[in-house]
Amino acid sequence: MITVDCDEYRRWMEQAEYTFSLIDADIEAGGYSWAAFKAQQAAEFAMKSLLRGLGIPSFGHNLVKFYQELKRLCEPTDGGRLEYCSSLLDGLYSSSRYPDAYTEGFPAQHVTKSMAGECKACSKEIIEWVKGCSKC
Repeated sequence: MITVDCDEYRRWMEQAEYTFSLIDADIEAGGYSWAAFKAQQAAEFAMKSLLRGLGIPSFGHNLVKFYQELKRLCEPTDGGRLEYCSSLLDGLYSSSRYPDAYTEGFPAQHVTKSMAGECKACSKEIIEWVKGCSKC
């Protein structure tokens, strides 16, 4: 049986949930690029909550890498949706914030309301999956 440091898990998961709770305010204000970034951050914090709770190193921001590690410990039954979500959110980690991520324009011109909504849905799915994997 795998032992989880529940204090460490909760510390990171509470940050994930707090960050997730701020997404709607950005969407309502038209800050779609920031909503997408917060969705990525919330998913990252959630994944790191379990990895760090298990004592597994989790440095950087690569959700696909974190997903690959976690799925060995807790097999998803989503038909590949979580892998898609991890990749989608990874793609917006930098491009949702940095003007030079695009050859022309800036992030607020490229991230739409529907994209922000999809990022939010993906983040929620990842958070719920991680919670289901934890014994805390």
